[in-house]
Amino acid sequence: MPHLDTGDTAFVLISAALVMFMTPGLGLFYGGMVRSKNVLGTVMHSFIIVGIVSVVWPLLGYSLAFAPGGSPFLGGLHWVFLRGVGQTPNADYAATVPHLAFMVFQLMFAVITPALITGAFAERMRFSAFLFFVPLWSLLVYSPICHWVWGTDGWIRKLGALDFAGGTVVHISSGAAALAAALLVGRRRAAGSMAPHNVPMTILGAAMLWFGWFGFNAGSALASVGIAASAFVVTHLAAAAATLSWLLVERAHRGRPTTLGAVTGCVAGLVAITPASGFVGPMPALFIGLVAGAVCYGAIQLKGPLGYDDSLDVVGVHGAGGIVGALGTGLFASKAINPAGANGLLLGNPGLLTAQVVAIGAVLGYSFVMTSLILKALGATTGLRVSEGEEEIGLDLSQHNETGYAW
Repeated sequence: MPHLDTGDTAFVLISAALVMFMTPGLGLFYGGMVRSKNVLGTVMHSFIIVGIVSVVWPLLGYSLAFAPGGSPFLGGLHWVFLRGVGQTPNADYAATVPHLAFMVFQLMFAVITPALITGAFAERMRFSAFLFFVPLWSLLVYSPICHWVWGTDGWIRKLGALDFAGGTVVHISSGAAALAAALLVGRRRAAGSMAPHNVPMTILGAAMLWFGWFGFNAGSALASVGIAASAFVVTHLAAAAATLSWLLVERAHRGRPTTLGAVTGCVAGLVAITPASGFVGPMPALFIGLVAGAVCYGAIQLKGPLGYDDSLDVVGVHGAGGIVGALGTGLFASKAINPAGANGLLLGNPGLLTAQVVAIGAVLGYSFVMTSLILKALGATTGLRVSEGEEEIGLDLSQHNETGYAW
């Protein structure tokens, strides 16, 4: 029976605040990697998404993702406008915290997911098109996938696939959407150096992400219990391992390790451990992190040969990292860590790995196709990208009539 626990409630609310903190952190992480003439436009993407999704989610998105009375593919309309979502716990999702606390925790996930995609079209998308893209993507892509994986009657959940904190829901979906966006928005018009203009800003953003990710993963236990502690520890270990493995591969490939590589490797490890964080122990987490750093580095190197311009490496880090994590969950998950989960392949259950592969394929395909349709519709109406002249002077001036620096 549901019962309100003040400790669990405090834990979930603090975790929600940590996840919210990640989105401005992402803005700084991305903002430092673009050219100085686009820094404000890039940070603005993350900041304004907090506003847009924080309105769309309580009005409709939360109900489509979690409400009963729908189907295996989409939630019902029982919780539109947060009708019936109050201080009483909901036993189906979080039996010891107010339903509102669960809703706002999930809101922060719904906020950061489209923010991740923005790195793929940084420096060239019209702000007016962006303002339409975010609510459409949130309702048509994020909410259905969220329901598939986490809704009580979602078909991926019933299949038995595991995703503790968003490897498929957040990272694979945003990675697939980023690939669609990079292809449809098109390449940036090369004009001088494309090098990051402020790497210290990016490092600060990465540090904020690492810090906030403890709320992301540990908070997904939805209670102040042992699983939360386990998720906290494995999150940190995977991030550290991926940081080191990225630098080792980068040094072997390019001769020198870079600070930008270190922080990107860290984020790759955080991404990869996300689906597994509530189901694996410390040693599998180290392995997942080591593999993620190397795999994501390799995935980024494919941009050139494949000919797409994913400005800030969303596909290589979040798409590839999410896949590594989902497969790692299928290999290493253990009921000894989380009795509510399942054993993976290495503990004698190949069915979990099969379910993980099906979930990966379904989310990749749906997100890519639906994102492509949304962008094509916007391209035919509002137009997707700025003019050549606007791109040349930068998005800060052309879209917002301001500059990030006084020089």
